[in-house]
Amino acid sequence: MLLIIGTVRIPPEKLAEARPVMECMIIASRAEAGCLEYSYAEDMLIAGRIHVKEIWHDQASLDAHFASDHIKAWRAAWPELGITDRNLLVYEIGQARAT
Repeated sequence: MLLIIGTVRIPPEKLAEARPVMECMIIASRAEAGCLEYSYAEDMLIAGRIHVKEIWHDQASLDAHFASDHIKAWRAAWPELGITDRNLLVYEIGQARAT
């Protein structure tokens, strides 16, 4: 499994405009084969910081995601939405277990 975790920044004044675009990205990504989890969350203390968490079954699933039309549309929207400071890392992980 692959875990992607990190943050992006959106100017606080652009958040309302960005929400429907992010919602489309989340819905489409969650529907993809191999997507186990896909979420964005606003930071409670830093306006405009969005936390990203994705879990993918394997590299082939992630590669298909990166080639999808919805990710191309999402990335094309970044300049207009002012998205900056994209800081995402991919981790290979084993099986999850309860704590």
